[in-house]
Amino acid sequence: MRVQPSLPVADLEALVLRLSALTTRRDGLSRTAAATLTRLADSGPTRLTELATAEGVTQPSMSALVARLVDQGLVHRGSDPRDARVVLLSLTPGGETLVAQRRTDRTERLDRALTGLSPDDVARIADAVPALTRLADALRRSSTPAEVTR
Repeated sequence: MRVQPSLPVADLEALVLRLSALTTRRDGLSRTAAATLTRLADSGPTRLTELATAEGVTQPSMSALVARLVDQGLVHRGSDPRDARVVLLSLTPGGETLVAQRRTDRTERLDRALTGLSPDDVARIADAVPALTRLADALRRSSTPAEVTR
């Protein structure tokens, strides 16, 4: 039996999209490009296939995106010391700087917005973070390879 959530799913989806749009500056990057750079910053050198799967795009799409990021000087293609046939992607110093600046900007923007809220609202938001993290983890686990090929 399916349990009806107290929060309509459409409202949660709209909120997630609004928060994402309001807290992330574009810098000429698509959401997928920004997410790819962030993933490389968090995970370190990664194979193209792993990036494509993680971002929910096809390998050819990720390959084209990575080529643009390499051309922009944000990503470096290197080899795996354990297997020279494998290409590992990592951030360049310029890519690291861009990700760090985007994080700083986002943190400052959120901090300014939170200072305008009541202490009760800030406490409610803080209380919701663990549940939202579990929701994100559940969504990540529910992703299937079939979704990646769309």
